[in-house]
Amino acid sequence: MADTKREIERKYEATDDTRLPDLTRAAGVDRTVHRGLTELDAVYYDTADLRLAADGLTLRRRTGGADEGWHAKFPVAVGVRDEIHEPLSDAVPPPLAALLRSRVRRAAIDPVVRLLSSRDVHHLLAADGALLAEVSVDKVLAERLAGEGSGATVTWTEIEVELADDGDPAILDAVEKRLRKAGVRPAGSTSKLARALAETTPVREGERREPDAPRTAGDHVLAYVRKQISTIVRLDPAVRRGLPDSVHKMRVATRRLRSTFKTHRKLLDREVTDPLGAELKWLAAELGLDRDQEVLDERLGTRVETLPATLTLGPVRGRLRAWSARRTGSRRRIVDVLDGKRYLDLLDALDALSADPPLRPAARKAPEKALPRAVLKDYEKLARRMDHALEHPPGPERDTAMHEARKAAKRARYAGEAARPALGGPAKRFAKRVKAVQTVLGDHQDSVVAREALRTLAIQSHAAGETAFTWGLLYGQEEAVAEARERELPEVWARASDPTLRADLKT
Repeated sequence: MADTKREIERKYEATDDTRLPDLTRAAGVDRTVHRGLTELDAVYYDTADLRLAADGLTLRRRTGGADEGWHAKFPVAVGVRDEIHEPLSDAVPPPLAALLRSRVRRAAIDPVVRLLSSRDVHHLLAADGALLAEVSVDKVLAERLAGEGSGATVTWTEIEVELADDGDPAILDAVEKRLRKAGVRPAGSTSKLARALAETTPVREGERREPDAPRTAGDHVLAYVRKQISTIVRLDPAVRRGLPDSVHKMRVATRRLRSTFKTHRKLLDREVTDPLGAELKWLAAELGLDRDQEVLDERLGTRVETLPATLTLGPVRGRLRAWSARRTGSRRRIVDVLDGKRYLDLLDALDALSADPPLRPAARKAPEKALPRAVLKDYEKLARRMDHALEHPPGPERDTAMHEARKAAKRARYAGEAARPALGGPAKRFAKRVKAVQTVLGDHQDSVVAREALRTLAIQSHAAGETAFTWGLLYGQEEAVAEARERELPEVWARASDPTLRADLKT
């Protein structure tokens, strides 16, 4: 299992003459300890077209220092990255290669930059001796190993302040205050690799330009499509690592993308998007094997934990744990899917669509004309399904009808979200109201699924000679939840179906 560390750091510009100020004057710092000089030799790897660097990722093989080995770094927020470490070896370790696969695909990963750093390290300690942060002054020599600028070198000096594990981020502010007072300013690059690439890549006049702002209806739809494609690719490593909510977020991105293809068939050529939609449906279903079980586990686990001990009869928790253990197999299956040819082919096809979008003539229309029509068409489908659901009495037929309405609500909501950059407040209000409908319908459907699971657990308990009392009690609670959502739905739908919402979209 690879070691993972949350790296929180800040970088500052420096020169060979820069001297650290007295950092014991920073709030919380009691004393500093000079740890000496360390020589680091790091080779950074990427594809020929620098796909990892484009997404702010780094992969390096470093010797020297206490943590020599392979490191892959994934951005979390500004100044925050997850660093995943594997022992030193000649080739890229398979676990790291897997985490990078959604970016790299089938392309080769080769050395692109070598960094030689002389690192002068200081530890900042609290009064009790606890490590607060590590401050290093790095003198760097970077050499470009491949691509444009190959053979070029650049040198610089920088100060790096890294928060200790589980440290208080306030210490970074205190240290920065002292550094700024000494005339030290934040670095312009987020990482050494980014600086090395920027300063060794020849820049031609007119080569760099900001992307054009969306103007047509097609521009706005493509911006939304590209955002979802990027989200799928970005979440791939998180899903492989089993990070909380990553499967759910990736699945939502696949659904948003597929829904957008359906909503905007007048703007995007169906001959291209329909096959992609079918593959996205497959991927969402594979992700759902784990996500649906995860949601159900959390729901039933919460129900059990909130019961008084006097109502928890028999080995309830043990049986629930054994029943939930099925998720282990489904997670392994997801990783197998992400490693498979079909998934990589889908990512390649989505990239091809993004690079050469299959726009129809209607995509050239103004967004104020084309987008409201698409949103309202999805609303009309939702309205029909809602009418159908509300006309049924409580029971299995209404449950099914409400589930179908939920799917239509998702599509209408996503249509509103995609139109928001062009239509502004009206699209935002529409999406918010429809989301409220989706939430009520979703909780109702979760209750339907939970009741079926509870019935299964009750049957298993009875067959094993255990009392099924607790499972029956929980079943009754879920019935009460479903009834409450059914009572709530007409009012929530009335707000979402307010004619002024739709009128505002067209003005």
